[in-house]
Amino acid sequence: MKFKPEMLRVYLIAGTQDVNHDIDDYLRRVEKALIAGVTAFQFREKGSSQLTADERLTLAQQCRELTTKYDVPLIIDDDYELAIKVHADGVHVGQKDQRVEQVIAAVGDDMFVGYSCNIKAQIDHANQLQKIAYLGSGPVFPTGSKDDADPVMGFEKLKELVEYSNFPIVAVGGITPDNAKDTVDKTGVAGISGISMIMQSTDVEQTVKDLLSIY
Repeated sequence: MKFKPEMLRVYLIAGTQDVNHDIDDYLRRVEKALIAGVTAFQFREKGSSQLTADERLTLAQQCRELTTKYDVPLIIDDDYELAIKVHADGVHVGQKDQRVEQVIAAVGDDMFVGYSCNIKAQIDHANQLQKIAYLGSGPVFPTGSKDDADPVMGFEKLKELVEYSNFPIVAVGGITPDNAKDTVDKTGVAGISGISMIMQSTDVEQTVKDLLSIY
């Protein structure tokens, strides 16, 4: 699937660690979000994830089947070897993950690459790369989903990064249906991403619809 900036509008990131390690609940919530219209899905098994390598592969394959069914791009966090195995559409690389140049070389033209950049120096590096599709920047607000999150940047700094970047940016970190519209309107990001706002929602479908309605 070829990358388009519209894929970033409502970008779900999730792993089983975000639903108390309940695989059935995880798949149920992911499918609900896909049905409701999320525009991209990132498989991110990290932190307190309890899955073995084989279980991780099986779950990623199940997510591949779901995203194919609903025609939504599947992006794998960090692990380009897993991304290749499940024929993902994209792979996302963080600053603390494998070197982005290594990932770009490994996946070639088979999938697009996203890159986490939270300061201008990191965007300087990204701007010199030819095969980056988009950047992820944040946290915009305080977040409890990532133990190693960078300092909160707020709207003003995020807007600066958007203007500085050669690539569309998806905002991440502490975003909710209540602040999503302001995040887009005040910074110019191409979209918003999140974990808990969807995976811990009491009404996944309505939350996704509320997020889509800001565009």
